Amino acid sequence: MAEKMGILGRKLGMTRIFDGNGAAVPVTVIEAGPCPVTQVKTQEKDGYNALQIALTATKEKHVTKAMRGHFSKAGTGLFRHVREIRLVNVPEQKLGEELTVQMFSAGDIVKVTGKSVGKGYQGRMRRWNFAGSKDSHGCEKVHRNNGSVGNNTFPGHVFKGRKMAGHWGNETVTELGLSIVDVRPEDNVILIRGSVPGPRNGLVLIRKQ
Repeated sequence: MAEKMGILGRKLGMTRIFDGNGAAVPVTVIEAGPCPVTQVKTQEKDGYNALQIALTATKEKHVTKAMRGHFSKAGTGLFRHVREIRLVNVPEQKLGEELTVQMFSAGDIVKVTGKSVGKGYQGRMRRWNFAGSKDSHGCEKVHRNNGSVGNNTFPGHVFKGRKMAGHWGNETVTELGLSIVDVRPEDNVILIRGSVPGPRNGLVLIRKQ
């Protein structure tokens, strides 16, 4: 799916600032970019328009041989994270060009994609907010059990999508309709109103909406 231009960043945490009326505004602080363009894809050559950007410079020993050649062709350094953003039109940016927070301004509406905080393996009550069995007479050692999940002879299996215990969190989440409160190019920092997905120091992708 084609998207609008974006930038990679690292979630530093949350704080609050005060607006002109003295009201407290909760914001998420994101250190974004600068992100070099490591590959430009076009409809004519690759079948679709896209821009590949990178973040977090790293050592040679942490990069595969294939990626070392890829970065060398782009004329950039070595980076830990690489993401591709599909675009409707042919990208205006050139290979090796850097994207910075200056592409955004206060008041812009953006969407932020990140990995939600992982909560490990959880039971069905916590994972799906089930009520459990009653705590009065008639129940013994089954208060947090799954209960019946199977079927009769036909179809004879558990339906796909049944809400059961399992891994909770650590999923790709996109938060829509977030507004930018402030952009600080000297620090490569963007302040976004409200919370965004992911843990502290988590990788996020900020795109114009």
